[in-house]
Amino acid sequence: MPTSNKDFADYCCELLSSAGPCVAKRMFGGFGISTGGLTIAIVTDLGSGDMLWLKADDETRSLYEAAGCERFTYAAKGVSRGMNYYSAPDEAMESPQLMAPWARQALDCALKARAAKPPRAGKGLSMPATPAANRAKAPPARPSALRKSAKG
Repeated sequence: MPTSNKDFADYCCELLSSAGPCVAKRMFGGFGISTGGLTIAIVTDLGSGDMLWLKADDETRSLYEAAGCERFTYAAKGVSRGMNYYSAPDEAMESPQLMAPWARQALDCALKARAAKPPRAGKGLSMPATPAANRAKAPPARPSALRKSAKG
């Protein structure tokens, strides 16, 4: 279910502020919460009210499970799928101080996920795909240079 509760998303940004200045942006019917260009959390309303989901990975999954947190799942074409986000612990939702270790952990997971991705070619840095395309980009030969080589 989509969420329109920007106030809740802004409150979550306050809770996660120990990870850095956070911004809540609309994303897939909910909000993505990011800091420094990294998504560390999402906010959704899955029918039971707005909920904060924190970025996790294989190493931190057991910490969330031990705290009684649920994994984020959704249905796509009738198939249940999961993402590496877990519900925030109830007690951590009460203050930025209680959320701080979870916020830093979510940031660490986002940093590790970014480091694991292969670098993307930026604009102007991509190479043509074929040798013919490379030749097409080469500057044309100067006619005077061709005449000298033909005479010599």
